[in-house]
Amino acid sequence: MRELLLMCWEFFKTGLFAIGGGMATIPFLAGLAQNYPQWLSVADLSDMIAISESTPGPIGVNLATYVGFHVFGVWGGVAATLSLVLPSYIILILVAKALDRFMKNRFAKGAFITLRPAVTGLIAAAGYQVFRIALFREGALLMGAALLFCALLFFTQWSKTQKLHPVVWIAVAAVAGVIFQF
Repeated sequence: MRELLLMCWEFFKTGLFAIGGGMATIPFLAGLAQNYPQWLSVADLSDMIAISESTPGPIGVNLATYVGFHVFGVWGGVAATLSLVLPSYIILILVAKALDRFMKNRFAKGAFITLRPAVTGLIAAAGYQVFRIALFREGALLMGAALLFCALLFFTQWSKTQKLHPVVWIAVAAVAGVIFQF
């Protein structure tokens, strides 16, 4: 029970401080992977980011659901997901009540101006970590180069007359990943 509450607290903090949307949760989730490897390994994090980018929903919500389910089952998934989104609901209710006064305040404007570059830097740093992990795992660099070569070859020949939806490329990459696992 104590570990479930700890997990809920960690995801609550992530939801509270990850300003900027789903991608802004990546630095916090990377911290979870480092601090709680029994919940989530760094390799799991990079896999989940790839899966979350190809499925509907924000990365943080998908990963919270995965970690909660992986560690505590269905109710753990529900608890972790609710813990992550609860701060957003609380803040939205509070901000909605004072929105006009809040946005006219010069200190609030200044805070938002400085938060944007800080969040961008955090996302870039976490993205670099995920990039290193994802690209330099066994076979990943070779698979990425082969897919890029095939895509470029295909696009230069076939795409002059046709356009492929990005979902097709995501499916091709998923199939290639499954094939390379054997």
